[in-house]
Amino acid sequence: MQYHGLIKRLGSLSDPKTVEGMARFGINPENTYGVSIPNLRKMAREIAVDHALAQQLWASKIHEARILASMIDDPKMVTEEQMEGWVKDFDSWDICDQCCMNLFASTEFAYQKAVEWSSDDKEFIKRAGFVLMARLAVSDKKAGDEKFEQFLPIITREATDKRNFVKKAVNWALRQIGKRDLALNRQAVATAREIHKIDSTSAKWIASDAIRELAGEAVQERLGKK
Repeated sequence: MQYHGLIKRLGSLSDPKTVEGMARFGINPENTYGVSIPNLRKMAREIAVDHALAQQLWASKIHEARILASMIDDPKMVTEEQMEGWVKDFDSWDICDQCCMNLFASTEFAYQKAVEWSSDDKEFIKRAGFVLMARLAVSDKKAGDEKFEQFLPIITREATDKRNFVKKAVNWALRQIGKRDLALNRQAVATAREIHKIDSTSAKWIASDAIRELAGEAVQERLGKK
């Protein structure tokens, strides 16, 4: 499918009421059509993998075209320069999350960028670092625990960030690491208890929410069966 045909198709699926709703949930309404993720995934399946087309779609600056780009790009062809260019364009939490989960987490630079971006001042770049941590904890089945242990001091360091989209991502990363196996669960709970001692409302929320889930019966029972 060609670029111009895709843009036309996205336009035909636009829904102004959906855009209004997205704006209420903190999604930038500029250059946004309101096309649902299921519709974008359907289009992605039809296209399959197309690195060159993904670059065109991203360059369009259209919200849904950029999400679609993250669904069809080839992670093996993604360079560090592309990742740095795209992450600077993030202007909504959903583009950040979709791009990290659909594409960036599958690249050879995923762990490196998780660490680097976690200390960035820009809200969505920093969020991207923690979204990568969360996604890798779920998707990289073969990784050893040491890959995720390196993230725990970073999570502690950034737990005082008051920005909503950052603190939720920090919490997400901690919870996903703690649900990976029993050893990481113990370390994540211990990390959360240390975070709770920090004099910060953000840190205390991150810690309390993580402990509630990670020390809870459901997670403990599931991990105990592994």
